[in-house]
Amino acid sequence: MVKLNKIYTKTGDKGSTLLGNGKRVGKNSLRVDAYGSVDEANATIGLSILRTNLKIKKILQVIQNDLFDLGADLCVPDKKNLKKLSITKDRVEFIEKNIDNFNKKLSSLNSFILPGGSESSTYLHIARTVTRRAERKVVALSEKEKINPITIIYLNRLSDLLFVLARYTNNKGKKDILWKPGKNLKRN
Repeated sequence: MVKLNKIYTKTGDKGSTLLGNGKRVGKNSLRVDAYGSVDEANATIGLSILRTNLKIKKILQVIQNDLFDLGADLCVPDKKNLKKLSITKDRVEFIEKNIDNFNKKLSSLNSFILPGGSESSTYLHIARTVTRRAERKVVALSEKEKINPITIIYLNRLSDLLFVLARYTNNKGKKDILWKPGKNLKRN
């Protein structure tokens, strides 16, 4: 377990940080950017938790813990001789089960939807878009360095779940705001 007695160490004052394997890298490295984006997604999910019902809150709290595990997975590039956390397929299955459970209560979509409709839905859409950005950062990292491929799958499914939950909190999709292509374009 982690024990933090002192919050600042001054070791990162020149723009570098330690990875989980003890290697020092720039704070702007792809790996640090990727797990930092996962941390940002986690924080937006925390904000969503404040604005949703208990059933969804419990699911999102499980996911927050998973995201810390996923960040730990990303922060250790060389797994040799290290005990480490790895996000696993069963965590993806947890998300898929919840997508299926909530999605079956929603009507089919015939249009894209705009973020909004209710406060809860809006926060979940923000979490969804931040999660998508984290996914893009992890994909970029995977193109340069070896990572656990399940991290990408997990983030992809998580953004899908956040979309479904956003619709669900919009009175099971009844308050969804449908996109009307070209609605505001002037026609000649």
